[in-house]
Amino acid sequence: MSLIIIVIVVIIVIVIGTIIHMYNNLVGLRNRVKNSYSQIDVQLKRRNDLIPNLVETVKGYASHEKGVLEEVTKARAGVMNASSIEEVSAADNQLTGALKTLFAVAESYPDLKANTNFKELQNELSETEDKIAYSRQFYNDVVLKYNNSCQQFPSNILARLFGFKEETFFEAPETEKAVPKVEF
Repeated sequence: MSLIIIVIVVIIVIVIGTIIHMYNNLVGLRNRVKNSYSQIDVQLKRRNDLIPNLVETVKGYASHEKGVLEEVTKARAGVMNASSIEEVSAADNQLTGALKTLFAVAESYPDLKANTNFKELQNELSETEDKIAYSRQFYNDVVLKYNNSCQQFPSNILARLFGFKEETFFEAPETEKAVPKVEF
């Protein structure tokens, strides 16, 4: 009789230990998702801090390109005011497009391209864009692990029971997914 009780107690301890482990794993993954998203925020803020300096530098050389400068400023404000992952992603994509237009305009101004301040800002923005891309990739990797834990048996039972919700991936806009047409 006592052997049966010991076996039952051991099984109960193993089950409880497994549940605690799965729960802690879900919490850890959810926190990694939040942390990785905040790393994207850090890089977006860094880029947003660089943009006013870039716009001011370009203004001095390309004052008649007012529409482009306003678009960059408007897109920057959109990123700063976005709150959800979807809003940040959309606003960030709009800002990236506006910056591409700004750099294309800068190509028409040799003096601007030669300006050391502009070159430094352009290099810093390029480095920041690389960091943003890496942060997005890391975020998506963490979201994948977390979402897998929320969907796979048996942790999906605990995820539903304790209200763990799947997270959204950071996705590129459809315009950037299209294959570019190259002509010679």
